[in-house]
Amino acid sequence: MRVSKQDRHLIALDLDGTVLHHDSTMDAEVADSIRALADAGHEIVIATGRSVDATLPVVEELRIRPTWVVACNGAVTLKRDTLADRAYRKEYVETFDPSEVLRRIRSRLVTARFGVETPEGEFLFTENIPASTLPGRKREVPFDELLKVQATRMVVVSPDHVLEDFLALVDTMGLTRVSYAIGFTAWLDIAPEGVSKESALEVVRARLDIPRSHVFAAGDGHNDIQMLRWAGRHGESVAMGQAADDVKVHATRVTGTVEDGGLAAAFRHRFAALLG
Repeated sequence: MRVSKQDRHLIALDLDGTVLHHDSTMDAEVADSIRALADAGHEIVIATGRSVDATLPVVEELRIRPTWVVACNGAVTLKRDTLADRAYRKEYVETFDPSEVLRRIRSRLVTARFGVETPEGEFLFTENIPASTLPGRKREVPFDELLKVQATRMVVVSPDHVLEDFLALVDTMGLTRVSYAIGFTAWLDIAPEGVSKESALEVVRARLDIPRSHVFAAGDGHNDIQMLRWAGRHGESVAMGQAADDVKVHATRVTGTVEDGGLAAAFRHRFAALLG
């Protein structure tokens, strides 16, 4: 069953902890539901903190062909090339000068590991940061080289800190010129000022001419808070069951955990007529 153009929704989905388990596998029911919604004419938009390199293989695994994909926490927005079918081009890229923030954080976190992702999709790092969400093109460089490039994102990982201490320390840094989010580990992901999943998705929503009341978003991390608030103002936002309480409070509803297939349950609640 296809939905009419006026009934279609923008369905914004975080990946890790929402679509994907923490080992990067996904439930068959979740994948089937996403495909069913896409086939019905709804606009699926993957909105993730992952790099482009780490995002598009998941899109392929889902076997969907979304028109828009948001990566790097909103700093890079991809649009599918309709002529090449599954090829994507960078439609919007937001960058910033990371040098001032790098110096400030390094003065407080002397043992931290630092990385910068460039607009070309290369990841420069001072010490290896193991993560499947980062670009495949990586290069170890001296700290000072990070100060010379424009960045779409900056990553700071501090293995010596537990999350609570890391949060407390970051709160004292006064990061007023950039937007930032913190994961469940001592991981700081910094984006250009004013750039987030929300800002990128609002541009996509306007381009698609979908009413704000027809927005649905699901996520589980601190980098999803702005997206959840944005979707929940007029539409629906769903926090995963394993999300922290300070994430859940920004959603209009909480579903089951990713391990329990919570996203599929959220879909059944919102799109019952389609999914049963």
